[in-house]
Amino acid sequence: MLDTTDISKGLMVEIDGAPYTVVEFQFVNPGKGSAFTRCRFKNLLTGAVLDRTYKSGEKLQEANVEEKMMEYIYYNGESYAFMDNTSYEQIEIPAKKVGDAAGFMKENTTVKVLFYNDVPVSVTLPIFVELEVSETIVADKGNTVTTSYKPATLATGGVVQVPMFVKTGDVLKIDTRDKSYVERL
Repeated sequence: MLDTTDISKGLMVEIDGAPYTVVEFQFVNPGKGSAFTRCRFKNLLTGAVLDRTYKSGEKLQEANVEEKMMEYIYYNGESYAFMDNTSYEQIEIPAKKVGDAAGFMKENTTVKVLFYNDVPVSVTLPIFVELEVSETIVADKGNTVTTSYKPATLATGGVVQVPMFVKTGDVLKIDTRDKSYVERL
């Protein structure tokens, strides 16, 4: 059991039989009355957001979650195959659970897979990945000077906004947290 003083961003707790993570929290100590903590939680299974208020001293149930470093191996059309880096055990995760991370995940990429009660829940990519541009429009002469952007499709299928000077075949560094262009390599 966790106390309200243990609440921090990223903490994983169980509420009504489902795993949640703390997205944000605020400790409030009013002049009158007892202190309390306002929390905003995100459901790890559905993505739904939940707001709750806890009085000081209340207890929270810790979620039975585990993070494993796994290597992405291949996609078979319906699910993604991953291999545990320590036990070499392979698992398949449905495309729905991988979500938009799939557009920025190339084979042999090491990712964090979150398990809740031994069932894979989500996939977290490394902060930066290096991917090749497979398709983008050609910039008109003179457009490369301004800070305008164009869409570029990456080799993994993801789409990012890039500066006009980026060409097909360029290798880019992408920030996976907000799916944005960082630099051309």
